[in-house]
Amino acid sequence: MARTTPPHPVDIAAVFPEIAPLARTATRLHPRPGTPGLYDSSIGGPLLWPFDEPWPTCGDSHEDAGGYFTRLDTERRRRRILSAAWGRTRKGERLAITPEEQAELDGLDEDYADPDTPATMLGVAQLFMRDVPGLAGPAGADVLQILWCPRDHEPHYSPSLMLRWRRSSDVTDVLTDQPEPEVMEYDTYLPVPCVLHPEQVVEYPYKAFLPSDLKKRIRLWEEASGHRYFYDLSIADGWKVGGYAAWNLTDPYPMLCDDCGADMDMLVKIDGSEWDGTERWRPLEDAGPENEFHEHPNRWEPTGITIGRGYALWIFTCPVSFDHPHGVSMQ
Repeated sequence: MARTTPPHPVDIAAVFPEIAPLARTATRLHPRPGTPGLYDSSIGGPLLWPFDEPWPTCGDSHEDAGGYFTRLDTERRRRRILSAAWGRTRKGERLAITPEEQAELDGLDEDYADPDTPATMLGVAQLFMRDVPGLAGPAGADVLQILWCPRDHEPHYSPSLMLRWRRSSDVTDVLTDQPEPEVMEYDTYLPVPCVLHPEQVVEYPYKAFLPSDLKKRIRLWEEASGHRYFYDLSIADGWKVGGYAAWNLTDPYPMLCDDCGADMDMLVKIDGSEWDGTERWRPLEDAGPENEFHEHPNRWEPTGITIGRGYALWIFTCPVSFDHPHGVSMQ
């Protein structure tokens, strides 16, 4: 099912014509739980990976002392049990879990993993250019694959990301039994397999980057109109490709390429929730009557991912060369 973002509550470019040239198009990915295949764009699905290409491991050091770690297979079993239980629990009622299910969950709670196991990378996303308007990569490449090490890394204390661009037609012999790490630091670092429903939307710059006079006039207009530029009119919630980055956790800081010093471009936003409490960015198709039973995962957090305390990871690439290292901000 397609996903449609509600129109802007007001045409900000009609109110402030000088902001019109600053508009950018972003593509919201709208992941929803499903069963993606090797040749699909997905979050948490299998990657189109050559059979003879080594699966990557994390080269960073890990200081894992003192923490409990979760096995991926354990978390999948836990989700299966809870999804079934919540699916038969009506709103307002206690969780309808059977004694057998509770006993299995209790056993899983005791299944702690060894944090010293090898740090194999975990496939997180696969984006084909044919499915995602505005996604651009190296010459000849038509798919972007994102992997991460599901343990916290400095400086953001979040998963460490790896990007792979490839030409899908070159992959003639596919690795179907794909490795994955035995453990992860948090269960929210394992994405629920999701299919995508890409949709293009218009965005405007983060407020700190607006000309000072325009920023002041927008602030006065907000006070008079009740509209909110940042939350309602500028940058979309949820997973997206392109558009603008937000800086609502830290003050804005330059995203410069480590190799050449160029200003980097926004590539992909990894987000845990599809819309915030205001529901401004909730797709129209998700605003219909809710089921009398609970949803697990729920529709506004379909991927099961949480970054930090509900933040997002913003991935940037160098406009000079895709071979240069990418940049990451957590906001």
